Amino acid sequence: MEFYLGVHRPNWLGVATVPLLVSQSTLHKVVRKFPRATQPWTLDSGGFHEVTKYGRYRWSPAEYAARVQLYQREIGSLRFAAIQDYMCEEVALKRTGLTVLEHQTRTIDSFVELSMRAPGVPWLPVLQGWCQGEYEDHFVAYARRGIDLRKEPRVGVGSICRRQATLRTSLMLSSFQRDGLKLHAFGLKANGLDLMGGGALASADSAAWSFNARREHREAQQYLPPEKKTKTGEQNKLSRALSWRQEVIMPRLRRGAGQQQAA
Repeated sequence: MEFYLGVHRPNWLGVATVPLLVSQSTLHKVVRKFPRATQPWTLDSGGFHEVTKYGRYRWSPAEYAARVQLYQREIGSLRFAAIQDYMCEEVALKRTGLTVLEHQTRTIDSFVELSMRAPGVPWLPVLQGWCQGEYEDHFVAYARRGIDLRKEPRVGVGSICRRQATLRTSLMLSSFQRDGLKLHAFGLKANGLDLMGGGALASADSAAWSFNARREHREAQQYLPPEKKTKTGEQNKLSRALSWRQEVIMPRLRRGAGQQQAA
């Protein structure tokens, strides 16, 4: 399984020794010189931040497509770019005031429009829903629009970040994998990876290392006198990210690969 290390420093693309995932929410701030990627990388659309905070995307499809084409030219090695999907968690639905079906329709619309505007970009279609039936309905809705997700190089599965360690989610992903979908899981944490063993997934990403580092920094700072407090900790160190990948993720990937070979 391919694993993309989620990072929030675009300049790390130019020095990384492992595949990275970078969000449009941070990469759009780069306005001058882009780093040249040393490894394959993927682009996240920043959908959860955009939809839950603004109820929409701040970039139009035309602006987003043009920006991703710029990344292709200047950074290079782009493996795939997530579409401007609409997740189906309750917080997202509450922010937009729309239904699951409307979020699913907007997600398909995004894939269709972005594919037309920038056909040379490896766009990542995304399945959205909350219960398994809704994901299956979304799969059918793609097909009704003439899109066979089984033929796509990769298909993202959204709205599972907070439920990835449940057996129900694992069974759903396994079902789609058996149907021929090559799945990418957004924000896959260690416990989710343990449950799935990597068998149902073609790729995944995670930035859990950064969340952990920020929490540790806050806990360490709370008892320090003001003159000794610092604004940031190891969440801004690439070495911390690489260590987490090596110590937490890689053993699980190797274990999952061994289980698949044994099967």
